[in-house]
Amino acid sequence: MADLTLYELEGCPYCAKVKTKLADLGLEYDSVMVPRSHDERTEVEAVSGQTGVPVLVDEPNGVEGMSESDDIVEYLEETYGDAS
Repeated sequence: MADLTLYELEGCPYCAKVKTKLADLGLEYDSVMVPRSHDERTEVEAVSGQTGVPVLVDEPNGVEGMSESDDIVEYLEETYGDAS
């Protein structure tokens, strides 16, 4: 089981941006596909307090539900990129 978990939606461009960064950094992660309907996204809401995706969980580093693709990409670069 990977340390990283990404809550995502099929066809979501913001999710694709995060997945590209994960691939660029060679990071393994668990993918959790959320339902299309925001009303049915109870799992991601419990983790992050909201129903939007993507949401990243990185438990070993204390990240319990980071949202916003730009923030996630920046976090991944700072934490797992060459500069880390």
